Amino acid sequence: MQLFIVSGLSGSGKSTVLSTLEDCDYYCIDNLPISLLKKFVSQIMPMEQPTYAKAAIGIDARNSAESLSNFADTLKYIRQQGIECEVIYLQAQETVLLKRYSETRRKHPLTTLNLPLSEAIAIEKKMLKPLAKNASILIDTSRTQCQQLKELIKSHIGENQKQHLSLQFQSFGFKHGIPLDADFVFDARALPNPYWIPHLRNLTGKDLPVIEFLQQETYAEELFFDIAGFIQRWVPRFALENRSYLTIAIGCTGGHHRSVYLVETLAHYFQKNQLHIIIRHRDL
Repeated sequence: MQLFIVSGLSGSGKSTVLSTLEDCDYYCIDNLPISLLKKFVSQIMPMEQPTYAKAAIGIDARNSAESLSNFADTLKYIRQQGIECEVIYLQAQETVLLKRYSETRRKHPLTTLNLPLSEAIAIEKKMLKPLAKNASILIDTSRTQCQQLKELIKSHIGENQKQHLSLQFQSFGFKHGIPLDADFVFDARALPNPYWIPHLRNLTGKDLPVIEFLQQETYAEELFFDIAGFIQRWVPRFALENRSYLTIAIGCTGGHHRSVYLVETLAHYFQKNQLHIIIRHRDL
């Protein structure tokens, strides 16, 4: 049996993830109390029905504080039953969450305690910390569109069945902020910037003239091999720790040229190593 536990801050995209999993033939239950997780597992395991072979459960901050704090023990019990269980945790910046609630006019689950929205988000984040700590997949959706989130989940599901690590290479612009879901961040701003070349300014790191420009730069080649060497050395260690998802973020000033070029080049390089690669250009 394969089980996903989906959690995270309200407004960060949990419903989108669950609906995506449901579309992929997962049996989904939203807002199941943690106290019922063990019973759910013990009851569906003996059935051995195809309907329950793949399941996903949504858990949020409406659980009791005690149940949330003991989540690690519950997760350990599930895995001891021979169930392949992964935790997907979603988050977003507070300003983004406030904007989403303002636009949708939805009610935050903790505002029933007569708390201001910003304070409710802070309390929710603290309550869900045990789930975030045990997450095998951490996704920040601050600058992620609904369709992009769906594709990320679908890509991971397809690769999860192959039982090895997925690598996401993500480009971004430092002027828009560092991705909060990045495991490693590399800075490409020391490289010559194609933005200052008039005929390259409106192109991106995926366009041939920009590629040729950066291929001629010794420092670009050195940075590529330094990052590739780091990944080759340390990714196997993360795989041994049962990590299924690792995000390598590379940034430049605007996220259009140097970081895009390096992400595309690194992704092509590691695809030859038969690793599952996900490419994302956050600010392109």
